[in-house]
Amino acid sequence: MGKLGRDVPASRRGDRVPPKAGPAEAGPEARQRSFGRRLWSLLKPRSVAGQVFLLQLVVILVLITTAVVVLVVQDRNRAIQEAGDRSLVAAESFANAPGTAEAMKSDDPTAELQPHAEAVRKKTGVDYVVALSPYGFRWTHPDPDQIGKHVSTSYDEALEGEPHQTTFDSSLGKAVDSTVAVFDDKGTAVGLVTVGVTVDKVTGVVQRQLPVIFATGGLALLLAAGGSALVSGRLRRQTRGLGPVEMTRMYEHHDAVLHAVREGVIILDGDGKLLLVNDEARRLLALPPEAEGRPVTGLGLNPDLAALLGSGRPATDKVFLAGDILLAVNVRPVGLKGSSVATLRDTTELRALAGRADVAGGRLQLLYEASMRIGTTLDVERTAEELAEVAVPRFADFATVELVEPVLQGGEPTGSTMDMRRVAAAGIRDGVPLYPVGRRMRYEPGNPVAIGMTTGRPVLVEDLAMADGWRVQNPERAQRVIDYGIHSMISVPLQARGQLLGVVEFWRSEQDRFEADDLSPAEELAARAAVCIDNARRYTREHKTAVTLQRSLLPGVLPELSALDVGHRYLPAQAGVGGDWYDVIPLPGARVALVVGDVVGHGLHAAATMGRLRTAVHNFAALDLPPDELLAHLDDLITRIDQDAAAEGSTDAITGATCLYAVYDPVSGRCVLARAGHPGPALVAPDGSVSFPEIPVAPPLGVGGGLPVETAELRLAADSRLVLYTDGLVEARGRDIDVGLGMLRAALADTDGATPEATCRAVLDAMLRTRSSDDVALLVARTRLLDPDQVGEWEVPDDPAAVPRIRAEATRRLESWGVGEAAFTTELILSELVTNAIRYGGTPISLRLLRDRDSLICEVADGTSTSPHLRRATLTDEGGRGLFLVAQLSRRWGTRYTDRGKIIWAEQALDAGAAGDLSGLLMADL
Repeated sequence: MGKLGRDVPASRRGDRVPPKAGPAEAGPEARQRSFGRRLWSLLKPRSVAGQVFLLQLVVILVLITTAVVVLVVQDRNRAIQEAGDRSLVAAESFANAPGTAEAMKSDDPTAELQPHAEAVRKKTGVDYVVALSPYGFRWTHPDPDQIGKHVSTSYDEALEGEPHQTTFDSSLGKAVDSTVAVFDDKGTAVGLVTVGVTVDKVTGVVQRQLPVIFATGGLALLLAAGGSALVSGRLRRQTRGLGPVEMTRMYEHHDAVLHAVREGVIILDGDGKLLLVNDEARRLLALPPEAEGRPVTGLGLNPDLAALLGSGRPATDKVFLAGDILLAVNVRPVGLKGSSVATLRDTTELRALAGRADVAGGRLQLLYEASMRIGTTLDVERTAEELAEVAVPRFADFATVELVEPVLQGGEPTGSTMDMRRVAAAGIRDGVPLYPVGRRMRYEPGNPVAIGMTTGRPVLVEDLAMADGWRVQNPERAQRVIDYGIHSMISVPLQARGQLLGVVEFWRSEQDRFEADDLSPAEELAARAAVCIDNARRYTREHKTAVTLQRSLLPGVLPELSALDVGHRYLPAQAGVGGDWYDVIPLPGARVALVVGDVVGHGLHAAATMGRLRTAVHNFAALDLPPDELLAHLDDLITRIDQDAAAEGSTDAITGATCLYAVYDPVSGRCVLARAGHPGPALVAPDGSVSFPEIPVAPPLGVGGGLPVETAELRLAADSRLVLYTDGLVEARGRDIDVGLGMLRAALADTDGATPEATCRAVLDAMLRTRSSDDVALLVARTRLLDPDQVGEWEVPDDPAAVPRIRAEATRRLESWGVGEAAFTTELILSELVTNAIRYGGTPISLRLLRDRDSLICEVADGTSTSPHLRRATLTDEGGRGLFLVAQLSRRWGTRYTDRGKIIWAEQALDAGAAGDLSGLLMADL
C-alpha cells in the first residue's frame, strides 16, 4: 500500500530568500546585541505594574501553547480514528453493495468495478478505493497503470471475515487503510475491498479552531495589558508618580531621617502595640531592643504617658516626666484602623529658655501696648495717666507720674527748679499710702528719684526697707508704704529733646522684686511716654497761643445800641481753635451792621485769616457800603490775597470762607441782608413764630469768580429776634442739615419772650448736648424801633432863602427834645450842610434829625452823588471852611450813598460839655 503515496508537490514548499547585505555596524552581531538589549529591557520592567504584566504575558503564552499542543495531539488522534472509521465504512459499503460479489466473479471484474470504485471514491472523499482478487491482484485503482498489479500485503485476517486496518506513512502524509472481504452467497471470499484515507483530510477542525484560540489569547493579552495599565495608573496616583526605584530611595531617605531626627517618633496600631520606634524615642523612653510588636502599656513607662499613647487620643504638647527627662508629647490618629503617631520632644533644657522668652515676650507686648495706648490725646495730664495705666499691672503693681510745673502749662521746662506736681497714679488696689494726685513734690538730693532726675538715668531700688535715701524724704510715710507691702521701686526720668519733663515711678508689692533686667523696659516705656508728653506740651502751648490770638481778634464787649439788644456765644471746636467770628458794627444814622463769618479749618492759620477778614469787614463798613457791595469787595480782597500767597509759593489760601452781612435801620425797621456761602438767618417774630427768610446765596468768598451778590430786604417789627449762626450749630457728623434746622426751629419756638442771652443759652443747650467738632458762632439780635418823636424830617426847597426857616424849625425840635444847649452847634452844622446841598447838590433835598441816646445826628440828603472833600483853606480863600467847621463841631461825620444820591451826616455828642465855648474855634486862624 505504500506505493500508493505520492510525493508532496514542489509548490507546497517555501523557498527562503537570503537577507540583503547591510552596513558593517548593522551586521548580525550588532543586531543581535541591540535585540538582546531590547529583549532584556522588556524582560526587566521597572514598575510593579510592568512586572505583573510580564508575569501575566508568560502565563498566557504558556496556556495558549499548552492548549494548542493538547488540541493538536487530540485532533491528530481523533483524525486517525475518524480516518479509520471513514475508510472502514466506505470499504464495507462498497463490499456489501449489490452486485459487487457478482462483478468480482465475472469474466472482467475491472470493467464492472472500476467505474463504481471511482464513483465511490469521489463521493466519499477517500483517497482510493481498490478492489482486489483473493490473491492480491488489483481490479480497480485510481491510477489505471496500477490495475492488475499484485499487492504483497497479507489480508488473511480480512479473508477470515474480520476487517483489517493499517496506519502507515505515505508520500501524502499519514494515512489509514481499511480492508474487508467480499463473500458470495455461499460464504466464499470472492475478493477484497481496501479503502485508504489520509489523516490530513480530516484535520480541518483544528485549523478552524486555531484562530479562535489565538483570538482568545490576544483578547486575554489585551485584558492583561489594560489591567496592568489601570493598576499602573492607580499605583502612580497613590505613589504620586514615583516608581519602585524612587520609592525605594525615598524609603531609605525617610528611614535615615526618621532615625537621625532629634525628636522621638512612635507609630502604634489600633490595639496600642508598637509598630515603629526611632532611635530618639528609644533613648528618651529607654525602650528595650525588642519593643516593636509589644503593647505600649507593658514597657514600664509612666502610667499616664502609657495610657495616653495606648488610647490613641489626640494630644498637643502634653508634658510628662520620663525618668529625669521632661517630655512634650503630641499624638495624632492616622489611618482608619485606630493607628496613631506620637512625637516626643525633650523640653528639659527649654524650660528655663521658655521662661526667659515669656518674660521677653511680655516686655515686647508691654512696649507694643504703650505705643498704641500712650499719646491718644494731646492732653498732657491724660498722657501721663495713660503711662500709669499701661504699666499696671503688666509691669508694676503701682505707678505714679510727676511733671514739672511749666510743662503742665505748655511752657518749656527751665531746669532751674525741681518742683513738680503729681498728675497721675494707678494701682492694682486702692488705699495705697503713696502721695495722692495733685500733690506738689520736691525731692531731697539723696532721694533715688532726685538722683535719677540729676543723672538722667533710671534708678533701681530693690529693697525699699534698706534704702536710707528714700526713707529720709518722709520716714513716717515711707514706713507706711513698706508696711503696705511695697518692696521695690524703679524711678525713671521723663526726658525729651534733652529736657527734663518729669519722672515716673514703678512700684511692686505682689510681683517679684525689680531686677536689673527691668531697667531697660522701664526706660523704654518712659522714653516713649516722654515723647508723647512733650508733643502734648507743645500742642498745649500752640493751642493757648492760638486761643489767645483768636480771643484777641474776636470782639470783646459789644457796644450798647438803641437799635438792638444783642446776645452772643462762641464755642471753639473740640479740635481747637477755629475760624468762626461774629461782630456788631454801629453805622451812621443809628443803624447797626450784624456780621457772622466762617473760615474753613482750624488752627493758627484759620484764626489769623478770621482776623484779616474781620478787619476788612470793619474797613468796608466804615465806608458805609451796602451789604452786596461789601461782600463783593471782600470777595475781591480774598482773591488778591490768595493770588499773592500762590505767587510766594504759600499753600495757606483762604478759600472756603463764608459771610452773612446785615444792616438794620431802627428808624424804618428795614433790614438788608446778603450772604456768600453762609447759612441764612432765623427770624423769631414778636408772637413767637419762627421762620427762615429766603436770602439769595452767593458762592463762598474767594471762589465767586466775579458773580454778583444779591440782597434781600426784611421789615422787622419791634421785639423781633434775628438769629445769625455758623454751620457748626446746625450741621454735625451723622446729622443732616435739614434735621439741624428743624431742631433750631423747635429750640427757638420754646424761647417765646426770652432775652437774647437767654435765647443763646436755650439754643446751645438744645443743639449741642456734646461738644461740637466744629466752631459755633451764635448772634441773637432783638430789634427796637426809634420813637417817631425822636426823628425830625424836613423837605428843603432848592432856595438858599429857605435855610433860616429850616434852621428855626430844627431849633424848636431840639428844644422840644430838651437839648436846646446843642442848638447853636446844630444850627452851624445844618446850615453848612443844607447850604452846600442847595449850592452844589441836586433835588430833592431833605433834612433829618435823629436823637439817639447820647448823640444827635444831622443828615442832609440830595440827589447827586458828588462827594464833598475836607480841606484846609488858606488866608486868601473866601470859602472852603464849611466842612472843616462841621468836622470840628461834630464827633464824627461822613457820606453814604443811596440809590437816589447821597447823604452827608454829622453826629454830635449830647453828654456834658459837648456844647462848649466856640469862641476859640471861631477866632482861630482858619
